[in-house]
Formats: sequence, C-alpha cells, structure tokens
Amino acid sequence: MKRMLPLLLLLSCLTAAAQQYDVLDQVRADRRKACAMEGPHRFEIPAPTPSPKGYKPFYISHYGRHGSRYAWNARTYSTLHEALSQAHGDGALTPLGEQFYERFESFYQVPLINTGDLVPLGFEQHKRIAAWTYDAFPEVFRKGKKVDAIVSTAPRSIVSMSSFCLSLKEKEPKLDFFQRSNHVGLTVVTPTSAPRELRRKFREDDISHVETVAHFNERFIDYEGILGRIFKDPAYPSRFSGGRTGFVNEMHQLVTGYHNYEEAPLFDDLLTDDQYVQLWESDNYASFYADLTARYGNIPLLEDIIAKAESAFRDPSKAADLRFGHDYVLEAFLCLVNANGCGTVPEKASDVKYWFQSYNIPMAATVLFVFYRNKKGDILFKTLLNETEVSFPQLEPVSGPYYRWSDFTAWATMMMAAHPEVK
Repeated sequence: MKRMLPLLLLLSCLTAAAQQYDVLDQVRADRRKACAMEGPHRFEIPAPTPSPKGYKPFYISHYGRHGSRYAWNARTYSTLHEALSQAHGDGALTPLGEQFYERFESFYQVPLINTGDLVPLGFEQHKRIAAWTYDAFPEVFRKGKKVDAIVSTAPRSIVSMSSFCLSLKEKEPKLDFFQRSNHVGLTVVTPTSAPRELRRKFREDDISHVETVAHFNERFIDYEGILGRIFKDPAYPSRFSGGRTGFVNEMHQLVTGYHNYEEAPLFDDLLTDDQYVQLWESDNYASFYADLTARYGNIPLLEDIIAKAESAFRDPSKAADLRFGHDYVLEAFLCLVNANGCGTVPEKASDVKYWFQSYNIPMAATVLFVFYRNKKGDILFKTLLNETEVSFPQLEPVSGPYYRWSDFTAWATMMMAAHPEVK
C-alpha cells in the first residue's frame, strides 16, 4: 500500500500506469540517463498522438530549464583539486587516481573560471527546442501574434531565453516578442528563490516518516569501493572539508556533467557501471526528497500558468508565454502537478525511483502546456516534457494525453485549498 501526501490523496484514479520498474536497467544501459540532471537534453522525440477531431492548437504555456552549463558550483572543481593535489604529493593515489589527477589538473581551470555559465551546447539546445516547437505547432505562431518571455536573473537562463526567442523569430519574423528579467519576476520563475520580502509560504505536508537523504546514502553508496579506486586509503578524503561524502558528491558532479562542455572521455572510467547506477539512485532520491516540501513553494508558478492561459483564451493575439529558470523549480513543479505520477510518495524509499526519475530534468528540460480549442470553444490541453507527452493520473483523459482544462483547474483549486498560503 502506498503512503501518499495529501496532494495525492486527492487523486480519484489509480496511478500504477505511471510506474517504471525497469528504471535501473535504463540507467545502466544509457550513460546519459545515469547523468541525471547533469546530462544534456536527449531529443528522443516520439510520434505525437493526434488531437481529438475538431480540436486545433492555439496557445502554448512553457517552462524551460537553462541549457547545458559548466558545473553550477565552484566546489566541484576546487574540492577535487585540493584533495587530488595533496594526495598526489603524499603518494596516496592509486594508478587510476594518478591518471585522474593528471587529467584533471590539465582540465579544471577553464571550467572553474566559468562556473555556472552557459556553454555553446546550451545555446544550441534551446534553439533546437524552439524550432521543434514551432514545427510541431505552426498554427500557434502565426505572424503578428505575441510571445511574452520572462526569465530568472541568472545569465545562463537569460542567454537560453535569447536563443529560444531568436529561433522562433527565425521561423516567423513577424512574431511580436516581449522579454523581461527582474527580481520581482522571480516570484514566478523561481518562487522559492524570490527576494525574501516577496517569497510566499504554503502549508506543507508532514514528511517526518520519510527516510533522510543521509540515511539513504549510507545504505546505498559504497563509499569505500568508490574512493578505493582513487586513493590507496579510502579514508583519505575525510581530512578535507566535506569529507568522503563531499568528495564523492563533487566527483559525481564532475563525471556526470563534463560532457556538456568536453567531447573527450576524460573521466568516464572513474566509476564502474554498478557505481554509476548506485550514485544515480542516491542522487535521484536526494532530488525527490528536496521536492517533498519545495513543491508547494511553486504554487505561484502554477497560478501564473493558469492565469495567463485563461487570459490568452480571451486574447486571440497571444501565441505563447515562455518562462526560463532552473532544474529545482521544474522538478518540484512536476511533482506538484503529479505529471506521470511523479508526485507519489511510496512507503519504501527504495521505491521512489519507480515514480520519480531525475533524468527527466536534463539540461534544457522543457515542459509545454499546449492548448486546443474546437469551434464550440471547448478547451483541451496536453503536456509535453522534453518533447514527450505526459499523463496526469489524477485526471480522466478525453483521449490519450488530452485532458479538459476545466478538470485540471478544478483539481488544482482543490489541491491549493489543501495547501493554503501561510502568512
């Protein structure tokens, strides 16, 4: 029996169809998935499901994570440099560790200087996603129609927005764009990171029964096996800030993220296939655990999507609302709205991976709410995550991935009523 947060107690239908029991096999077979949220956008685009007869797309609401970047935190480079340099001097590295040290020392300075910055691949990803969006839904982007875009204040997100909008403009030069980036706008695109005086709090769920990340990691990660490949004494990193946990975390960030900006396979041999899977599962659980409370902090984003959509229903000049931000917002938002059942909280922590998969939020991860209308004015929508259609187990579909917008807003209203703002 699954234990679910109150959000999911509101569901009126089974969610078993959303489960994926072969997740670890997928991670083992595809190194890109093993990279979780540090991996590049995969562009695995299935054939779309035809819309119900008489319904045509007319408006799109979007949220996109910035594209590929260097590591988001300088610690990924500085922690490894400090420990490897000291261990090299002490003669404490294994042969593989010495190779790691030599390759890393000739590599790390450029990414360290550019910590957090968008890389060329990141620009190209959003250009390609925008072109695909236009080609998939050309009816939405008729000449003269308006596209509004809002973005976080992070440069990597701003450049991602620029790439996306430029690509749409290349497709249809007569689209009318308005772009903005300011701290007030963070209340929409990164609600949990908005300025403190503008940040809103919502009633959260009791997660005292949920296993902590630290306890989960101690059960799942073979620290000695991982560190023993690099250091003659696996306890060696314990003398540095962050200890063995910090070193393994930063090494994992490096090996899962560096292919965003480096073609040569410099560090792929540092972990075995089993260790990649092991670290993916622990990272996946950490992401999900963070979402247990962060999801409700993203209610303002949901409110914005609903309000702007219903405004667009009355405004035939509006083509799309675009939002550009970050992974921690998008993953928590998807849990909030229970896309593909990923908001489910299983009773066993080890079952989280069957409902929630962090590899669904790669660099340039994108969610599109695509709205359809018939001649009677009835409105349906479907949702695409990384160009792939999404299900909402709490809703009854009209056909395939198509749902009544009125059903979604009724569910959202009920969910938000159960998690009101706390003053």
